[in-house]
Amino acid sequence: MKLDFLKEFDFFTGVPDSQLRALCDFLMATYGIDPRHHIIAANEGNCVALAAGYHLATGKVPVVYLQNSGEGNIINPVVSLLNEKVYAIPMVFIVGWRGEPGVHDEPQHIYQGEVTLKLLEDMDIAAFVISRETTEAELAAKMAEFRELLAQGKQVAFVVRKGALEFDGKVTYRNENTMLREDIIRHIAAVTGEDPIVSTTGKASRELFEIREQNKEGHGHDFLTVGSMGHSSSIALGISLQKPDRKVWIIDGDGAVLMHMGAMALIGANQPKNLVHIVINNGAHETVGGMPTVAEKIDLVTVAKGCGYPKAVCVRSFEQLDEALSEAKAGQELSFIEVKCAIGARDDLGRPTTTARENKLNFVRELRK
Repeated sequence: MKLDFLKEFDFFTGVPDSQLRALCDFLMATYGIDPRHHIIAANEGNCVALAAGYHLATGKVPVVYLQNSGEGNIINPVVSLLNEKVYAIPMVFIVGWRGEPGVHDEPQHIYQGEVTLKLLEDMDIAAFVISRETTEAELAAKMAEFRELLAQGKQVAFVVRKGALEFDGKVTYRNENTMLREDIIRHIAAVTGEDPIVSTTGKASRELFEIREQNKEGHGHDFLTVGSMGHSSSIALGISLQKPDRKVWIIDGDGAVLMHMGAMALIGANQPKNLVHIVINNGAHETVGGMPTVAEKIDLVTVAKGCGYPKAVCVRSFEQLDEALSEAKAGQELSFIEVKCAIGARDDLGRPTTTARENKLNFVRELRK
């Protein structure tokens, strides 16, 4: 399905999704990051509020794109801000359908895929599923129905199956950094020893798993967070507060940190002396395609210090990284390490061969020793 049906809209905001790669590349090729037309936001609820502001200012209908895992983040602003019983703000959602029933996917997507359409129904959002077989005539007819609903201040959604959207253009994402994330994680794993690590969702956890396999080590010291993007640091905080005698490490990403940055304020306020928060910053949502985050425009070290982290540094080389890791390992204070990272990963990067539940049980067994 070509993206021509979106031509009547001129403002898009969202959080990138691999299922929507064609749409994301189309928007980057057409607009780039342009506050008048296209903004990649920190989280999906952020997108809804931003789009609502656009509508209030212009009277026009905005488009919000997201992976279905982000439905949880939009529920509050949809039902308490957009709904016709409140402000009746029209909006179009484009939702990537990960974990569609009958289609193999990763464990974090399975249940979310089962309830995707039900959640939209519960939010009173009319939905239409787009597949490879959807015709232009079918889509045009549905658009006509949706325009009537939008005119009433309602919201509508296009739920996109895998491979349903097409874009012929090609967009390349890169930055000027030189260190690769897998090598960074290899340096981290060499220092942490038997300390527990909580790693964020996406390629970071996949790379940590493969490093353990290559080193013929077990996986019991690592909690590989699947789904729940932006919450790894809070999981680690909960562990560190209950295990003050254990050094706890967070391997985080810039997109994840931005999604729920309030977690840093909570960490800083609680001041766990046994927690090390590492943010691998490549300025991109790389796991879902490489679209940019705003992290390259933010001083995360200053943010960390402002949140109460007593020790916060930014490193750009492996020499600086090793020094910062050694200091954090030996130190007795909450530490923050931002690591500037290149965009890119191995084409043959695998996925964990253990289930999420097995990962939890192994991690808990080691943690409670």
